[in-house]
Amino acid sequence: MAELHDDLHALRIVVSELAARVQRLEQRADLGAQPRTEGPVVASAPTGIQSAVPSPLPPIPSIPPRAAAPPPVFASASSRESSSEELEGTIGKLWLNRIGISAILIGVSYFIKYAFDNGWIGPSGKIVLGLLGGIGVVLWSERFRQKGYAGFSYSLKAVGIGTMYLSLWGAFQVYHLIPSAAAFVAMIVVTGSTIALALSQNAEILAAFAMVGGFSTPILLSSGQNHEVVLFCYVALLDAAILAMVAFKPWRRLLVGSFIGTIILYVGWFAEYYTQEQRALTVFFTLVFAAIFAAIPLLTPLTTSRWFAGFSVSLILLPLLNAALLFGSLFAMYSDEKTTLTWYALALAAAYLLLSSQFKRRVGSDPEIVRTINLVHIAIAIAFITIAIPLKLNAHWITIGWLIESAVLLFVAVRTRAGFLRVFAACTLSLGIVRLLVFDNFDVQTLFFNARFATYLVAIAILGGIVAAGARYASEDEMFFVRCAGVALNALALTALTLEAYDYFGRQMRLAYHLFRPSVYEQVSSLELAQRFSYSAIWLAYGVGLMIFGFWRRSAFVRWQALVLMAVTIVKVFVFDVSELQQGYRILSFIGLGAVLMGISFAYHRDWLQLSERGGRVVAGKSPAGESAP
Repeated sequence: MAELHDDLHALRIVVSELAARVQRLEQRADLGAQPRTEGPVVASAPTGIQSAVPSPLPPIPSIPPRAAAPPPVFASASSRESSSEELEGTIGKLWLNRIGISAILIGVSYFIKYAFDNGWIGPSGKIVLGLLGGIGVVLWSERFRQKGYAGFSYSLKAVGIGTMYLSLWGAFQVYHLIPSAAAFVAMIVVTGSTIALALSQNAEILAAFAMVGGFSTPILLSSGQNHEVVLFCYVALLDAAILAMVAFKPWRRLLVGSFIGTIILYVGWFAEYYTQEQRALTVFFTLVFAAIFAAIPLLTPLTTSRWFAGFSVSLILLPLLNAALLFGSLFAMYSDEKTTLTWYALALAAAYLLLSSQFKRRVGSDPEIVRTINLVHIAIAIAFITIAIPLKLNAHWITIGWLIESAVLLFVAVRTRAGFLRVFAACTLSLGIVRLLVFDNFDVQTLFFNARFATYLVAIAILGGIVAAGARYASEDEMFFVRCAGVALNALALTALTLEAYDYFGRQMRLAYHLFRPSVYEQVSSLELAQRFSYSAIWLAYGVGLMIFGFWRRSAFVRWQALVLMAVTIVKVFVFDVSELQQGYRILSFIGLGAVLMGISFAYHRDWLQLSERGGRVVAGKSPAGESAP
């Protein structure tokens, strides 16, 4: 009846607003009507007949229309009345309902406590009373649902179901009237009955009650003993039942609750009872839980609307958390066995790639959601491959593995035109370069033919491939990153050559100290000067090569890099080499720098790139507009 009253009230508001709009339209129509002024109307004989006679006199002014009445006030008043009644309805139907249920429960609990204190009811009577009371409340709530008070009915069902769970808990834990197996089976019956009730009444809230009760059962019936098989079999069956239910009902929020409940029970058991002897069985159940939640996108409908403006917790966040917690559990059990963890990581990567391929076969699903899920699973597979590389490899091989992985990802991204793979390739390449520059520690004994220079060559080759492919495949927005790759290439090349010179002279100095000749200090000093001079020579030679390449490819970006490198070399020669180098090295530095700068200046003066013509000057008899000069 309350819902019917609300509908009638809403209908009255709509009718009143429509009446107000019609009245305003009629008033506007009256204002827009103009009287005809073809001639004055002259009254004739008393017969009442009128005739229109032309007259030079001005027409009689028409009577001004009546002023439009202000819009009725009852429309705004009805809005205020609607909001007021809506608040009143919320208080009456929701808050008073909750407070009333709480008051009844408190009163009943006081009555039961009073009866218990006075010995009116024994332990068995308490349990029977609780079970019968819970069942009675559930049955009584059906009368309210049939009359249209579904929300109130579900609140009563929550009270009844909770009473039954607590009664069974008291029968086992408090009074020890029944064994744990009997209490466990009884709670399973309550959970199953609640699920059946939720499906028959299409009530997600009842399914949530069943889920909470199902995951609370092991906690309520805990005996302090290790029953891994029973516990995890029960949790796996409960997760599978919830997944099967969500496959037919759009209740994905239950999957989030199921995932949280599984994690709580798993972590609680693992922290208390796990031992090395149980590892095989624990790994089996861990993979079973992960498989159940990994199957969510395959078994649940993908046509429902997303949550949170395009972000789905069950379809995007759960797969990521599931994969992370799965590998975290495996790492906790195999922390000392890197090879085994590597195989697990590679197997999981293959499994997630297989899952990603299965989503494309979802007929009737939202293509955008399917594509997003597919990309998420590919990202998880790439993450597992990236994790497997440092687990299996050592030292610089980890860096080489990441660099090669980035090249493969970039190649696949270009071939498949998958933009997200380019992001993963960039992240993996950045990891490899940072590890190369910061973390890798090489023991170099030969010039150029060593592991460090080979690793740098791998990174330089990949960056060179990015620059070469960028000219053909990169968009305008991506050209910035292609240029960054070119700068990184030159920086790595300079770093590799400088480190080779540094280590070469360092080995010569260590050898001189080892031989301990009389002139060791003079020899070491000479080697130090040669080492510092070699830096200038390398930078200068590289700058020349870069400038020549820029002229050849007609690339202003490359030439600007060469000019910057020349500027750094000039600063080093004029600031450091003047004061630190001997006369011979100082002469070579200045003469070499001067010759290079003069050569570059001559190239610009010859205008080999015809820069002046591009700047608009008249060259070779042509005007700026391209016409022949007079």
